Amino acid sequence: MSELLAVATITILAVISPGPDFAMVTRNSYAFGARTGLISALGIGCGVQVHVMYTVFGIAIIIFSSPTLFTIMKLSGAGYLIFMGYQSFRNRAPVALGETPRHAPSGWEAFRMGFFTNALNPKTMLFVVATYTQVVRTDAPMMLNFAYGLFMSVAHIIWFGIVAFFFSSPRMRCRLLAHQSMVDKVIGLALMLLGVSLLFTHHPMEGGN
Repeated sequence: MSELLAVATITILAVISPGPDFAMVTRNSYAFGARTGLISALGIGCGVQVHVMYTVFGIAIIIFSSPTLFTIMKLSGAGYLIFMGYQSFRNRAPVALGETPRHAPSGWEAFRMGFFTNALNPKTMLFVVATYTQVVRTDAPMMLNFAYGLFMSVAHIIWFGIVAFFFSSPRMRCRLLAHQSMVDKVIGLALMLLGVSLLFTHHPMEGGN
């Protein structure tokens, strides 16, 4: 029971802490509505499973022992966030409340944004790996490991679903869309800065981490 509480507490704290997932879902929700935000949240939850799978199956050991692989993942994640941030920063197509955006992402595109934002985030990798190596018993049954991973994904989907509903509510969208140009630039800059910050994520074997 203490192990379950520890996993739940660490997961909830990690999920609600501001980061790339939050910025991306916020932007998709106020700009394109609840559907896009919710599909993005689902993508995030599925992205978590990437980290869970390679951790449970031991592939994380290979990544941890190879600074080159870790650097590739870090650069991919940083590049993706910087690209997403740039797209938001340069947006010049404001949307009126109740109007269908001309460049609204499809369901697959919204899912893909959420999936890659999380799956390419090395900080999520470190969170998942640390949880399994520091909290979960090494002799835990495989089914229990997958159950913990499912809980992590569901927690992400629920939290970012709440974020999507909040920022897509008519009142909130009305306020944000009234200043969309500025808000898009703020969120775009935040995403780009988060991408740059990933470049300073240390490999676990490096000193100063």
